[in-house]
Amino acid sequence: MIGPSQKRSLIWAMVHVAGIAGLVALATTARVQGQEDAGQVAETASEAFALNCFSPFMTAARAAEVLEAPGVRVDFYDLDPFSDAAPSPVTGRAATTGTDRRCEVAFDGEYGDFAASAAVAGLEAEGIRTEAPIPDRYRPTEGTALLGARQLNPRRVAVVHVGTRPGPNGIETFLLVERLMPIAP
Repeated sequence: MIGPSQKRSLIWAMVHVAGIAGLVALATTARVQGQEDAGQVAETASEAFALNCFSPFMTAARAAEVLEAPGVRVDFYDLDPFSDAAPSPVTGRAATTGTDRRCEVAFDGEYGDFAASAAVAGLEAEGIRTEAPIPDRYRPTEGTALLGARQLNPRRVAVVHVGTRPGPNGIETFLLVERLMPIAP
């Protein structure tokens, strides 16, 4: 038989263990929820990129409407639109030399292979299938999951780069397509 002081100690120990178990369960739930949220952001951003960034009629206003979402960073410019839309100036990173358009999304986490699959699906959906040489200024980086160039028309090439890189909150996944300046006839 245990005495009253031993009983109190045993009860305190059980409460303490239960409390720790509860904290571990809470932390695990929060981590899983965070991973689910991050996965949802990755899915939403990758799908939005695939559905919109290959469209020749994308504008900065449209990019803000369909690409921007909580947890998604967007970089878009179009200095020479295919439509009668006004040019969209460079507002994010400096324009890549030799390009007149960039459509990029980035988000926290390592989802390079998933994002690459979405980008390929977007190219297919737009009917952009003809491969082109990748210009020398584009190089794979450590986290590259996809780097390729596609012929848009006889004078235009687009370069698609998808992968992971250091971001503002750790590793981020990025999907970008840049349209090169027209090739002289």
